Amino acid sequence: MLVVGSGGREHALATAIAASPHVDRLFVAPGNGGTVEHNVALDIENHTAVRRFAQVNNLDLVVIGPEAPLVAGLSDHLRERGINVFGPSAAAARLEGSKEFSRAFAERVGIASPRYAAFDNAVEAISWVDAADFDVVVKADGLAGGKGVTVTESRSDAVNAIEECFAGRFGDAGATVVLEERLEGTEVSLLGFCDGHTVSVMPPAQDHKPAYDGDLGPNTGGMGVFAPTPAVPTEALGKLAEEFLEPAVAALAADGSPFVGVLYAGLMMTDDGPRLLEYNVRFGDPEAEVLLPLLETDIIEVMGASVRGRLHELPVRWSNNACTGVILASGGYPGEYTVGIPIEGLDTVNDDAFVYHAGTTIEDDQTVTAGGRVLCVSAVGPTLEDATERAYASVANIGFEGSFHRRDIGRLNGVNTKANDPYAAAGVDIAAGHEAVDLIAAAVRATHDERVLRGIGAFGGAISLVGLPDDAVLVASTDGVGTKSLLGAAHDRWEDLGRDIVNHGINDVLVQGARPLAFLDTISAQKLDPSIVERIVTGMADACLLASCPLLGGETAEMPGVIAEGAVDITGTMLGVASAARLLPRSVAVGHVLIGLSSSGPHTNGYTLIRNAVGEHEGADIDALLAPHRSYLKVLGRVLHDDLADALVHITGG
Repeated sequence: MLVVGSGGREHALATAIAASPHVDRLFVAPGNGGTVEHNVALDIENHTAVRRFAQVNNLDLVVIGPEAPLVAGLSDHLRERGINVFGPSAAAARLEGSKEFSRAFAERVGIASPRYAAFDNAVEAISWVDAADFDVVVKADGLAGGKGVTVTESRSDAVNAIEECFAGRFGDAGATVVLEERLEGTEVSLLGFCDGHTVSVMPPAQDHKPAYDGDLGPNTGGMGVFAPTPAVPTEALGKLAEEFLEPAVAALAADGSPFVGVLYAGLMMTDDGPRLLEYNVRFGDPEAEVLLPLLETDIIEVMGASVRGRLHELPVRWSNNACTGVILASGGYPGEYTVGIPIEGLDTVNDDAFVYHAGTTIEDDQTVTAGGRVLCVSAVGPTLEDATERAYASVANIGFEGSFHRRDIGRLNGVNTKANDPYAAAGVDIAAGHEAVDLIAAAVRATHDERVLRGIGAFGGAISLVGLPDDAVLVASTDGVGTKSLLGAAHDRWEDLGRDIVNHGINDVLVQGARPLAFLDTISAQKLDPSIVERIVTGMADACLLASCPLLGGETAEMPGVIAEGAVDITGTMLGVASAARLLPRSVAVGHVLIGLSSSGPHTNGYTLIRNAVGEHEGADIDALLAPHRSYLKVLGRVLHDDLADALVHITGG
């Protein structure tokens, strides 16, 4: 056996195939960090090299996982040399290789689809948008790695997407643009094994392509999936196969291009009935990672029957359980991201979960990231709820710097929330909040040490208290930057404002005899600018590092109608720890020595008065006014350690 590909789909295929008693030897080309024991260094774009490898190793079957080799004709090259292949011909693979061909094919066969048109220039495409009385979806015609589709919210969104396609953002895939009517409803993945004539349908799955919770944010290759989905009742599955899979297979056979492999119909379950979004010509990724764990029939028997045209003779059995898969992605995905980051916790995954590697490799005996979608953690359970909770329980054990994942996979009950998103209607951009979190993740985690048990991405931070004195007392203080933020915004000094709020919190717990233990923040605005959030949190992280105080986490909030346009409110909570016997203040009496420590400036309070006094005065010393709030931790650390003070006062505000 040879599995061609390197993603999570191929790891899932390799896992299922290796478990079959029919398999003596398994190769994966090129594979990833999860298939390392089977990997072979083979250039899968070199069809001659793949064919020679198959012949030299006397392979019985080649399974082609991804779409690109199928569209490029690898299966044809191998079949012409007498090598068995599970995967369609290049002619049949045009269903995925060209959005324009696929739409015309569906129209000819009579498959329910949205209204559409194809264009090879921007002017005509934009004119079609202007004439349409509905929102549109913009698609690059060819293969674009799952990123060539833009679901638009407005005319300007559509125009930008069209111009990006023709500007070459998706390479040759964008030479033709397909515009489609935007459909609303729940998206369902309907897959079936095919032998050229017969279709054996799989349990319906629900994939979530948007990057962020609630089906918001940019489209990705898929951030999580579950099967079966309650959006398709069991009694409706056969009818969907009759409407969307079987007619396509019959038409391809009549055209002289019999389809052998997995045919995947992406459907939108609208109020007017199901509609075809797209065809794929292979197992979905991540659909494979939840469907294959549910397959009870030996996968080699299924593939063998498909290749021999005898699928109708084989009853394909599926488990009655459910399976949920959650994708762990690199920070910045689907945009730019960093690779080579060590992955921790892979050996602590629960026994009832499967970890499928997608974008990983091995460096110096360490599994590291090598892609945008890094891992898919799947788990099987008797119900969807059970499967979902088991998957997330294992996700909690795995981590790498900058990683993120959606928290609502399997928890949406089959409903697409984007269509009726109340946040967007209220003027809140959830995607901007998620983008901000992605940008700040690295800075926040840089402040963490072994004490931090839960940080950014959790609903609440958690820090260990092991090693603290028996009489340890937690001291908390909450405050804000206040009016100074207006001055900082006017002069683009966001990092300094971040330092301000941390140092203010440090001083507030110092005067109670406590040292800083952890800090949490809140950044609020009428409309969040992720780049500004990143700069503020970078300043916070710098101050926290100097104080050996983890930035445990925080909150970003868009508050239209509450906060003035352009204003940013920055608040924070500092958690400190002190010995109960040394809590300050203690008794103060005549005869105590009073010592004053010079400040760096007005700190973060009194700026309403200062702004009224200074106004727009040209002689105002802006650098002095915006000097970061001084932290007195260094100068007072020894004083507290040696118990030399009976009281401390942090002079702020009035």
